[in-house]
Amino acid sequence: MTSAKAGRSVTVSIEDITAPATFSQLPDALAALWEALRVLPLGWTQYEAYRYFFGPGAVERVEAFLERDGQLILSFSMAGRSHAVRVVPE
Repeated sequence: MTSAKAGRSVTVSIEDITAPATFSQLPDALAALWEALRVLPLGWTQYEAYRYFFGPGAVERVEAFLERDGQLILSFSMAGRSHAVRVVPE
């Protein structure tokens, strides 16, 4: 199973909002995701959930998901449509 801890790059994207972007470090990838997500009109519950996953202090949580599942895919609803947020180690 691939791991961001192993020093591999990480590709992140937000479906229909951002193009995939590859980062050499997981903290940089999560910071970029959070910067993109935090300005979207998500509503309080979704905002807080994404702040938990991608905001300050989230690296260890995401590393645990990546270790267990190999990738992290979450979705949110905005303007009546679902969008996937992906964190995938290379």
